[in-house]
Amino acid sequence: MEALYERLAEAASGLSADGAIRIVAHYEPVAGVGAPVAPPTVKLKESDGPGQLFEDRWVGGQRTRVVLLDQRQSQANRCETALLEAVDLGDAVVPHLALHVRAEGRELRMTNLDAPHRSRDAYFRDALDEAGVKFDDTDTGRALRDTGTGDVRAFLESAPSDLVFGLWDSHRKRRVQLKVPRTYTSELVGLDPLSGKRAAGRFDKWNFPGDNVELTADGWRSVEGTGKKGKGKTLKASAVGHGMIPPVSGMGGVTVRAIERNATLAMAGLRALRFGDAPKEYVRAGRALLAALALLGDRLAFAAPAVRLRSGCDLLLVSERIEWVGRGREGVAMTEPLELDTAAQALEMFEFARSRAEEAGLKWSKEPVRLRPNTQVQQAIERSFRLEGIGEAEGE
Repeated sequence: MEALYERLAEAASGLSADGAIRIVAHYEPVAGVGAPVAPPTVKLKESDGPGQLFEDRWVGGQRTRVVLLDQRQSQANRCETALLEAVDLGDAVVPHLALHVRAEGRELRMTNLDAPHRSRDAYFRDALDEAGVKFDDTDTGRALRDTGTGDVRAFLESAPSDLVFGLWDSHRKRRVQLKVPRTYTSELVGLDPLSGKRAAGRFDKWNFPGDNVELTADGWRSVEGTGKKGKGKTLKASAVGHGMIPPVSGMGGVTVRAIERNATLAMAGLRALRFGDAPKEYVRAGRALLAALALLGDRLAFAAPAVRLRSGCDLLLVSERIEWVGRGREGVAMTEPLELDTAAQALEMFEFARSRAEEAGLKWSKEPVRLRPNTQVQQAIERSFRLEGIGEAEGE
């Protein structure tokens, strides 16, 4: 483990020939090769309906059509979710921000590991500490707010995962907004996709009578005749969840020749992180710790024998290769296997790196920075839980 740590530390500071760590994994649908899988559905343009993401790429020297099964942002979120679960279970210590909310009898929590914009999210900008002080005016909040690219120690000490998965302080209007590109990237694609179709409809067991309804203050009522579709006008019964919907052909899954996940940890990105006037030992250990954190997130999320991306997209891991990637010779990058297959191994590596960083002066709190919403956010959240009524169903 010490030898692996030293190699990781040297690579993260640009002091070796290792330029990256690469993970290449192959999957197949749990139902077997050739079974359809469900890509994410996206809105392609304002004027278009939902669609799927296809593009051409060079794969093995051949121009190949691919379908995106899981994008970089989604893969990063899966790693963050896995890290947060490990923290909650007590398996790992990762400093983070935690916004706690109580609304309508519910206990809610949002952390920088699951917030849309990580620690720079508007929820944290509009938060208070437990003493009622605006977060941006606390020591931790001020340090994060005032951080520049020349010294990111505040993030390393309070929200280190942000430095791995990327951050952009876009909600605080300043002349120069802090941006830190992600150092870990992962993506999952299907090769040579064939698009499928599916029939979607609704069967009403009791053959609900009345084809048309009208929304009212306390719900809806049946009406005679027909009218224009739209809110406040006559609607089909299916718009409020009743009645029959005849099956119609719609966008289905895709069948692919192969499924690949490609992940990289870029040492150049770690080397680009600056820590002000911190000692060399601190800088070296901090970069190595972030590398270990990235690898831990990947192993926690993807080392299992199967992964669920979404309904209709359960994938079985068929093979996986983890390797060091170094300076090329004769036009070919040099690679060497990296033995870090399991989450347990990655956790051991991470704990070793954390102890080294603490020896170099890093202070990591075992407790999150606890926050609560300000009055405006609290009231808005409470209203969102109290909303009631009946509206037109999506897609009707």
